[in-house]
Amino acid sequence: MNPLAVRWLKFNFVGGLGIAVQMGCFALLFSGLGVRYMVATPLAVEAAVLHNFVWHERFTWKDRTGEAGRARDVAMRLLRFHAGNGAVSILGNVALMRVLVGVLHLNAYVASGASIAICSLLNFAASEWFVFRR
Repeated sequence: MNPLAVRWLKFNFVGGLGIAVQMGCFALLFSGLGVRYMVATPLAVEAAVLHNFVWHERFTWKDRTGEAGRARDVAMRLLRFHAGNGAVSILGNVALMRVLVGVLHLNAYVASGASIAICSLLNFAASEWFVFRR
């Protein structure tokens, strides 16, 4: 199988776990604590971004990061991950939630899931060619 296709499958596996983290955090904040959806969304996305970074370091792009990596290298990848994936995820999810919930009046959970799916392709590209580049 093509190495890029294998990486795409790994990326989506980690992304599936990240969706659970994001939706769980969103539910806790939005339904559990009564936090407004426009505040709960970026907080939940950030939790998923950090979760996904750890898994991508150790699983998806392990061949490019090594077992441990130097702290400085990991920190630089984390910064690039936030600049790429974090920006796409947080800004994309917030903007899409504003449109889907605030304008189109979709259910907040349906809108959150749709926002995640829409941002995923850009996130893979950012990870492959910017964050974890050779």
